[in-house]
Amino acid sequence: MRTSEPPPAGAAPAAHPRPGRREGTAATTAVTTLEVLRRLGTGPRGLTEAEAEDRLVRHGENTLPAARTAPLLRRFLGGVRDPFTGVLLCLAAVSAAVTSWGTACVLTVLVAVSCALRARAGRQADRSAAALHGALPSTATVRRRAGPSYTETREREVPACDLVPGDIVRLAPGDLVPADVRLLRATGLSVHQAALTGESVPVAKHPVDDPEGPGGPGSRAPAAADAFEAPHLCFQGSSVAAGSATAVVTATGPGTRFATAHGTDHEHGPRQGGVERPFDRSVKGVVWLLVRLMALTPPLVLAAGALLHRSSPESPAFAVAVAVGLTPEMLPVVVNTVLARGAGRLAGRYGVIVKRLPALHDLGAVEVLCTDKTGTLTQDLPVLDRTLAPDGGPCPEALAWAAVNSLVTLQLAEVPQPDPLDEAVLAAAPPGAADRYEGVAALPLDPVRRRSAALVRDGSGHTLAVKGAPEDVLDRCTRLRTREGTAALDPAARARLDRLAADAAGEGLRVLAVAVGDLPLRPRPLTSAAESGLTLVGFVALRDALAPTAADALASLARRGVSLAVLTGDHPGTAARVCRDLGLTVAPEAVVTGDTVDALDDAELAALAARTTVFARCAPEHKARVVRALRAAGRTTGYLGDGVNDLPALRAADLGICTKDAAQVAREAAGVVLATKDLTALSHAVAYGRRASADIVTYLRITLSSNVGNVIAMLGAGLLLPFLPMLPAQVLLQNLCFDAAQLTLALDRPPASAADRPATLRPAGLLRTVAGYGVLNAAADLATFGVIALTGHPGAHAGGEAAFHAGWFTENLLTQALVMLLLRPRGGATPAPVRAAAAFLAAVGVALPLLPAGASFGMAPPPPAYYPLLAALLALYGAALACARARRAPRGAETGRAPGPSGQADGACTGAVSRHAEGAAPGPFGPGDGARARVR
Repeated sequence: MRTSEPPPAGAAPAAHPRPGRREGTAATTAVTTLEVLRRLGTGPRGLTEAEAEDRLVRHGENTLPAARTAPLLRRFLGGVRDPFTGVLLCLAAVSAAVTSWGTACVLTVLVAVSCALRARAGRQADRSAAALHGALPSTATVRRRAGPSYTETREREVPACDLVPGDIVRLAPGDLVPADVRLLRATGLSVHQAALTGESVPVAKHPVDDPEGPGGPGSRAPAAADAFEAPHLCFQGSSVAAGSATAVVTATGPGTRFATAHGTDHEHGPRQGGVERPFDRSVKGVVWLLVRLMALTPPLVLAAGALLHRSSPESPAFAVAVAVGLTPEMLPVVVNTVLARGAGRLAGRYGVIVKRLPALHDLGAVEVLCTDKTGTLTQDLPVLDRTLAPDGGPCPEALAWAAVNSLVTLQLAEVPQPDPLDEAVLAAAPPGAADRYEGVAALPLDPVRRRSAALVRDGSGHTLAVKGAPEDVLDRCTRLRTREGTAALDPAARARLDRLAADAAGEGLRVLAVAVGDLPLRPRPLTSAAESGLTLVGFVALRDALAPTAADALASLARRGVSLAVLTGDHPGTAARVCRDLGLTVAPEAVVTGDTVDALDDAELAALAARTTVFARCAPEHKARVVRALRAAGRTTGYLGDGVNDLPALRAADLGICTKDAAQVAREAAGVVLATKDLTALSHAVAYGRRASADIVTYLRITLSSNVGNVIAMLGAGLLLPFLPMLPAQVLLQNLCFDAAQLTLALDRPPASAADRPATLRPAGLLRTVAGYGVLNAAADLATFGVIALTGHPGAHAGGEAAFHAGWFTENLLTQALVMLLLRPRGGATPAPVRAAAAFLAAVGVALPLLPAGASFGMAPPPPAYYPLLAALLALYGAALACARARRAPRGAETGRAPGPSGQADGACTGAVSRHAEGAAPGPFGPGDGARARVR
């Protein structure tokens, strides 16, 4: 299904069309040029100034829909939409309802800090991205009349934003096409449409006025891909490579195909609502896990108290405090701090702009990177690959004569913009190859003739050097060069030469035939009639120049377990050749075309996409469909593109990525912008994303393991003790201390192995992890109850209750300090901030009950005998944690899964390449599939 309809081109306008209406639909399908002009209400001499002003009022300016930057306050309030932030707000409301004002205030402050961090980072990313925005052409050459008289026509430069449907414009080499137009006249016109179609080769354009041709009677409006191939249509966003033309404007502003890219995918709705990103899925899973646990905890606490007839006025507040204690309150702050810190470093060190903070996490989750070819993997510049003699061997003479042709053409043909093929030939030719010849005349490359000619002379006479498309040049040859001299070009030789050129083209090379002819007299002037009776010298074959860092970037991504899929509108042979040049093992027969994609249903396409590296001849909807198929198969998919034709795929992917030279609409759709031409920055960005995800999971593992243990212990204490095991104020104080210490986890340094595999948070694996460690923590807490019972009589008097509260408070903070040190990722020294935070927890836990301030929180010093027993208990607890960690690492390394303390895997892990690296932090991440495209 096509993603959008073609730009209107000539339907009879309504009396008062709405601003931005695409007035020219019928202009693409009208029978004759005259009918096109009639339906647009214009003529060959253009509109009058009054008519142009009236249409400008009715249609609006010829500008793209502006992307509005959200105000800072709206960004701040938008942070509340984060699911976990919403949970914290609900907890704050519940706390206020039970008059637990301290907890309510703390939670509200945490929400405000999280929203502020996200708003600030988003605004900084928008400013960085805005600095990269390019612009559409600022002026255009338009033909208008001062009044009704047809004799007062003049051409002048006007702001491109003032163009209206019906204007007659002039196009010259190097011009950006200012609107969607239909050609009226053209001379040797070729247009770069890479930003729209991905085709790296300029496309020949010429007027069409054939009743039976495109747009003839009964024909349908051309579809998306067909419209770009129509020879008589040019579109905003393309540029003139060569030649000149006069055209009528058929659509402006929001009506152009370029502007349509700002809209939605007709089939799948808007990008923002159509794709649930990896970060959203991860957060939603964790939130629902916590919501279920938090909803279950207060009723259990209250029910236990009611069954044992131990309810008190503080029981509701205590139940809410327990639920809050289960909640990782600092999660929004830690997540936004980690992501903002990583995004800032990426921008400063590697020029990678993360436009929205969750995109950094999504980078780390990418398993498959789909990429366009032109402008990303290649530079859209040809370079010499080889020369071919008529017998198939090398032919330096063909390169020398091609250089003569290119040099004279550039000197004498008055070409404002050099042809990239000429520049490539001159760059590859030996120095001085063309110096012995004097240029006399030249015929530049004509998209219809598909060849150029240069007349030169030396001491012996005049020689015509011709180069161009093999079939066109061979049609004008009667002889060919051989090792012995020359020979007649008979049908057998012609068939052999056609196969030789076709074989080179099948390898993805652009082939030029080179021929010469002796002219004893100089023709006056030089015309195409002189291009006859030529002698074929040989062939020059060129290929796309690779982006300098593309091979290194793809190899680095493959080592990190990221698969590659190339989706391009180019020829299958060209696409396969580029992949082979980049070191990817791709057979030509393994390339899938857009026609094959059309013939498959979604399930078949998903199976094919899983084993295919290159998709060629892809229209924009083909690219988007392949991306959706990969996502439907459970693969986290990123898309790297730079053109308008990449927009559907950018919107369909889990994460859109583009380069700094991408079309403005592509930059607006992408979540990550590479501000440098160094593609290895993408590999660094993936590593940063995975490290950020590792930091987030470290926080969750440490916090939830401790919190789950505390909740289990509190429920057990509620059944065993005749009083509350901890007062609400003590729970709040403990949470504040732990929360403050946890902020340092945002500054942790995960091991290098954390960047070796795609990181996708799996809530089920997280639950198994924290349940295993939580049971260990609860066992330590319950053992502490026994220690307190041995060293005193906690239920005998109020002082005993205070001592019990103090003893458990101390043990809680000390065990949490141990958890921070022992459950963080291994593979490097513990950062100083984390060590300082653990020391802070230990100091508060030991000192506060002994100080006068402890009495204000309902605590009394525990008995002296308590501390030696507590030290022994903590030593056993630390040893148990260390044993659990040691037990996890080898099993994870052997199976590629990360088992929890109970021996169960934290999460499913697929793929033969990714492994759980030895010493890596255990957690709920499952590595993704290995690189499908092998790198030599």
